[in-house]
Amino acid sequence: MSGSAEPAEIREIQTGTEDLLCRVEDRVAVLTLNRPEARNALTWELKWALLDLIPKLGQDDDVGCLLLTGAGASFCAGGDTKNMKKEGTPPSPEDRVKILRREHQIPAWIHRLEKPVIAALPGAAAGAGMALALSCDLRILAERAFLLTSYARLAVSGDYGSSWFLTHLVGTAKARELLFSADRIPSAECLALGLANRVVPDDALAEESMAMARRIAAGPPIALRMMKDNLNRALHQDLQSCLDLEAERMVRGAMTEDYLEGVAAFAEKRPPVFRGR
Repeated sequence: MSGSAEPAEIREIQTGTEDLLCRVEDRVAVLTLNRPEARNALTWELKWALLDLIPKLGQDDDVGCLLLTGAGASFCAGGDTKNMKKEGTPPSPEDRVKILRREHQIPAWIHRLEKPVIAALPGAAAGAGMALALSCDLRILAERAFLLTSYARLAVSGDYGSSWFLTHLVGTAKARELLFSADRIPSAECLALGLANRVVPDDALAEESMAMARRIAAGPPIALRMMKDNLNRALHQDLQSCLDLEAERMVRGAMTEDYLEGVAAFAEKRPPVFRGR
């Protein structure tokens, strides 16, 4: 897990569909929504592939960070309404609810995964595509990228955790405005609101997002796992509960080999080499 200058080994992972590509490089699992001709809108195959792959990557010791992006000039346009007509819809509202609840495990998995997840947005993220980006821990946007809730334009209320993620990221008043109005949110406004961590030139997105992913993937796996869970718990637990858990986990972290390596590397003024032990 060191920052050596040796060429990175790339491991291709089969996803079961051409709609989703995945490779592991420098401990970064790069997942690419691969339907550029349809702005990477979500098909059944793409959704089920994400549902299958994300938990597996969470258990892969050779993966330290996930990077989710889209092929072409878009991140994800949300549900593919044209393709839905071809695929057909379940016969009853109850069946539709069951299927959508299953789909909702995608943002849930991303949010609770014990590894950091970065979304790199080359362009538009709308509806469920926007919520998918918001479920990630960090978001890097190309200058041309924008977010769009879009639900009000289609006379539906929202899915994929859009109301929860927006409320926690920008506050209840702004979340309501964004959902009710369905206005486009340019990248600069996303940065000002805290919906984006960084905005970079369009042609620098791949390089900048991969650089951040590599840096995080080289970090201490045990500490990052506890850190992400601490942050998730802070969304719904009181201060004292968070303080108590932080105390317990700080002590546990200081008992790892990675902690000893971090202390030694700091004293020796060299990059640490963490091994997840």
